[in-house]
Amino acid sequence: MKGNRANRTRRGRVKQNAAVAHKCRHVRPITAYRQRNSGGNGHREAFNAPEIWHEPTGHDEIRYYVQPAGDGYHHPVTVDEVADRIGELPARFADLVEVVQFSAMTRKRALFPCYGMQWGPAVYLYPIESSLVETYVRPPHPRQIHEAKMFGGRWSQDGPQWQLEWTESSLKDFYLNNVLIHEIGHVNDDRNTSFDARERYANWFAIEYGFRASRGRI
Repeated sequence: MKGNRANRTRRGRVKQNAAVAHKCRHVRPITAYRQRNSGGNGHREAFNAPEIWHEPTGHDEIRYYVQPAGDGYHHPVTVDEVADRIGELPARFADLVEVVQFSAMTRKRALFPCYGMQWGPAVYLYPIESSLVETYVRPPHPRQIHEAKMFGGRWSQDGPQWQLEWTESSLKDFYLNNVLIHEIGHVNDDRNTSFDARERYANWFAIEYGFRASRGRI
């Protein structure tokens, strides 16, 4: 019992220290993860749609918030599925996550669509079209094609537009083993400060603890 209390106390101190460090470094997130219809020049717009920002508290238990997805959209994963997936991570990575929010799609957010975002110890998951078909006005980057293929997404061209089509199972796999894990990678990244460096780390984290782990390769 003493050992368990000591472990909880240590985890609490780690979370509190991380919360303090976060408040010193960040005010609002600068960019969202992988905006879905970004241009072909690699430029990343700021994700500035209104959001509920959950301040770090140092709580041990993860709090879950679910907003209605919005007309024409749905959340591809459930709270139970996300909680179970986080429970499969090494405790040292899961312990720093305080909040997971399933955010709604609003008119303004639709201008900057993304799959997920991180701010401090909070992870935000965004809904996707109920049709399971995403439409893009520009050709996908090679990385987008490769990543979708890894999780079962299929790209096709429809006249001047490109479409990314999912099944329920492939989209669930993508969210649980890529989007969610990518954002938790950001939560745990206390070294990198530049956008590119943080993305490289989160991409590596998602491959190592998402894709490979979910296929029994680590």
